[in-house]
Amino acid sequence: DDALVIQKRQWPLSADLVVFDEIHKMKKWKMFLKGTFDTKPPHMAILVTGSARLDTFRQTGDSLAGRYFHYRLHPLTVKEACEKEAVARDVLDRLMIVGGFPEPYLARDVQDIERWRNQYYTDLVREDIVDFSRIHEVRAIRMLLELLRSRVGSPLSYRALGEDLQIAPNTVRKYVAILESLYIIFLVRPFHRNIARAITKEPKVYFFDSGCVKGDDGIRFENTVAVSLLKNAHYHCDASGKLQELHYLRDKESREIDFVVARDGRIQEAIEVKLSDSTPSKNLHYFKQKYPNIHYTQLVLNLPQAREINGIRVEPAAKWLMNLAV
Repeated sequence: DDALVIQKRQWPLSADLVVFDEIHKMKKWKMFLKGTFDTKPPHMAILVTGSARLDTFRQTGDSLAGRYFHYRLHPLTVKEACEKEAVARDVLDRLMIVGGFPEPYLARDVQDIERWRNQYYTDLVREDIVDFSRIHEVRAIRMLLELLRSRVGSPLSYRALGEDLQIAPNTVRKYVAILESLYIIFLVRPFHRNIARAITKEPKVYFFDSGCVKGDDGIRFENTVAVSLLKNAHYHCDASGKLQELHYLRDKESREIDFVVARDGRIQEAIEVKLSDSTPSKNLHYFKQKYPNIHYTQLVLNLPQAREINGIRVEPAAKWLMNLAV
């Protein structure tokens, strides 16, 4: 019995790697890990894996500080899912339709994909969300999740959502935070540190599972790019300690760029997302003139080859995404 082996620490001491999955369900699991880490042989590595609840629970109770590195596991991206550039576009198209979770991505039957997705979100609501809220709130959270599916890439108004759901804006904010903590959605917030006129405070919402998004190809494409950019930013942070943040840029005159990548509080790259338009957007030109030291890129889904116009790179999205770190 694996549980007994774990409780008594009876795995072989010669093992190079010991893996604990979902160990946060065990009582006093942090104390157990601390004792295991402090008494393990020098050659032994320990890998602890788990659902989003593990990420939440690790931040409470006993501290494991100094004993671990935290890695966030994201859905598949173009970089991971294709072996050669020639199929990158096919991979991107599939990610836009079914998302990057391995089960639906690898499935070949549409019914299997739909069954998996329905079961996945049902289980999340029944098991994980109940851990964070009262049972009577679950219905409202499910309704909020359904509303958010059709608001991807749009500024998120807690007041408007509250009116739709007939609940207070602060309650909506709480429910959104729950969905974030469970890695169902993520928020891309406006960048405002060094550009004083980028003052809007409303975040935009995206789904880790692009297959859950309700919308046209443009919305699904934008969501898939957002997932890839966030994964790349988290990878640099988790693997090398280099803090990267994903934001969008919007100034007082409503000039907007879909995504900006910031490092150490400064924008390094600005990225606009288009289905077919190979001409750099007016907003890219505007910000390029105003802040010339930033790299500007327009990612286009339907584009045969890259080109550069006035210092702005226009890139085929699939090829560009394939060249990210992850």
